[in-house]
Amino acid sequence: MFLIYGANGYTGELIAREAVRRGHKPILAGRNAEKLGALAKELGLESRAFPLDKPQLDGVDAVLHCAGPFVHTSAPMVRACSDAGAHYLDITGELAVFEEILSMTDPSVTLIPGVGFDVVPTDCLATMLAARLPGATELELAFYSPGAEISRGTLKTMIENIGDGGAIREDGKIVRVPPAYDAKEIPFSIAPRMAMTIPWGDVSTAFHTTGIPNIRVYTAASPKSIKRMRRLRPFFPLLAITPIKRALQSYANRRTGPDEEHRASGRSYLWGRVSDGKRDVTMTMTTPEGYAFTVISALAAVEQLLASPKRPGAFTPAKFFGPEFVTALPGVELT
Repeated sequence: MFLIYGANGYTGELIAREAVRRGHKPILAGRNAEKLGALAKELGLESRAFPLDKPQLDGVDAVLHCAGPFVHTSAPMVRACSDAGAHYLDITGELAVFEEILSMTDPSVTLIPGVGFDVVPTDCLATMLAARLPGATELELAFYSPGAEISRGTLKTMIENIGDGGAIREDGKIVRVPPAYDAKEIPFSIAPRMAMTIPWGDVSTAFHTTGIPNIRVYTAASPKSIKRMRRLRPFFPLLAITPIKRALQSYANRRTGPDEEHRASGRSYLWGRVSDGKRDVTMTMTTPEGYAFTVISALAAVEQLLASPKRPGAFTPAKFFGPEFVTALPGVELT
């Protein structure tokens, strides 16, 4: 039996509906009893409304945690899972959360953060690249999602972390850098695109998975957007001020997320390169739209985890499931 916490959120509800379509009977959980109850009644499922400081995980084998910003919610849920003997998975992409969970020593349950679009495709791609060039010292990853839309929860998470600026990994250590620190043209399979560095979760996870000490992650952006981002650098620390952050998050509450048509038709394009200073190896990958991918990836992760022998510890997705995990998901293509 598994529980989806944050089931009344945009992504949590999508996962709950797909789980039922597959024949699963997850417990739906979160803080809003009214919304949870309505969804649970519609889907014929059990619901539990509880705050994270008063968890109700009795009879639960695994928790799929979908309620962000995870920088605030992951630690109490990890503690609750450890106390209840339930395995923990989440759909975070937050750098600090990966670093906190993956640095845990001897956890009593399995902990797998980032089982969605953040960061399954890039984590598996990094692992494949590292296998093709043992001894690589540099890793670059990039993604491009044309016409991408984001949900309320994703935007609130971005706002929560925006004051931290950018990040790369250099000589094995995470180094904070200005936003849009580096920009370059990336040869995506669909077409070349300019891209800029972002503090994507792989700055953490790819290192834990591959051991490659120098890592940069890029997202496609127009030259105009990159210039604008660099002009705004002096103002980013202001966004960490609590009243400003809360005002921005109030604005985020107006968002919904991509509709069914966009999720069905959208695609994401990924590119990766490793180098040992003498040779380069590159690969590209195409996946379904980010939220659509997260639904199928997160459920596949839960299914495989529950079917696997017990392996307590903290793992990246590729470390636990192997790089072939992503290629088995529908709609994923490697070049």
